[in-house]
Amino acid sequence: MLVILSACSSRKKAPDVSHIPVTVSIDRFDEDLIRVDTNQVAAGLEQLYHRYPVFLPAYVQHIMQFGAFADSSRQIPLQMRLLLTNKDFRYLQNAVQEKFPDLRWLEKDLAQGFRYLKYYFPRYKAPHVVTFISAIGNYGAVTVDTLLGIGLDMYMGNDFPIYANLPDYPAYMVRRFSREYITTNSMQAIAQEMFPQPGSGAKLVEQLVAAGKQQYFLEQVLPETPDTIRTGYTKAQLDWCNENEQMIWQYFIQNELLYKTDWQQSMHFIGDGPSTQGMPEGSPGRIGYFVGRRIVAKYMDRHPEVTLQQLMENKDLLGIFNESKYRPR
Repeated sequence: MLVILSACSSRKKAPDVSHIPVTVSIDRFDEDLIRVDTNQVAAGLEQLYHRYPVFLPAYVQHIMQFGAFADSSRQIPLQMRLLLTNKDFRYLQNAVQEKFPDLRWLEKDLAQGFRYLKYYFPRYKAPHVVTFISAIGNYGAVTVDTLLGIGLDMYMGNDFPIYANLPDYPAYMVRRFSREYITTNSMQAIAQEMFPQPGSGAKLVEQLVAAGKQQYFLEQVLPETPDTIRTGYTKAQLDWCNENEQMIWQYFIQNELLYKTDWQQSMHFIGDGPSTQGMPEGSPGRIGYFVGRRIVAKYMDRHPEVTLQQLMENKDLLGIFNESKYRPR
């Protein structure tokens, strides 16, 4: 009981952001797209372009991978017509509309997250938000210039029957295909745009710190969100990590992994998965995010004068690790 109370009392109190003016009004690109007349797709796309001049080209080229929006006045309308007349795509759109007829709750959640972002990063400008469907193309949240796009078909709930028929999405991933992850994934996409992860030549310890910075960022801008949602771990997985923190760290030390630059090996600890290769039963995937979060927390405890903006802008990842003095016992 004392341990629980101590952990709760040590958590940093969230700042009051109620005075920061932020409103979010979500545009339903998914609904506007499905209304395009399939007998006049080119004209419909032109009208859609006037409303979504930034997002429509990105949707066509990068999300649906139909090719450059401006390259062909004939090919793109043809591909879009095939998409819009596809019965599975229309079924998916109908299911999304039934699941998400009203997004005022999401507008409220995102607005609160943007208030925290503006509190910690005063010059930050909240993005315009649009929703779309990608035929379950694993685009849960994307940033495009000044826009935030949210793929609603990736949040239909883990019991959505289509997910079970897609081999590319195992159960450990489908578990997170629920609406409560939308805001966290959106903030994570924003964090990755603002502060890109290190490249493939980085040492594992640098990747751990970068992952930890991202988790620390989410904790500050989403203080009311449960740890299980921010980390993507189940409660049992999170408990396992907390109980085995010293063992996890010893695994990195004993196997001399921290300063290696093997990208494939690093992905065992940074990449998603049902568990972490080499770890005992009960370990979650992406365990590097847990370790990195602990390192960054230690660093911030030792440097209370450092702001979130200063932390995120600090590119000396090895220096953060060294100054954290992280040694779990």
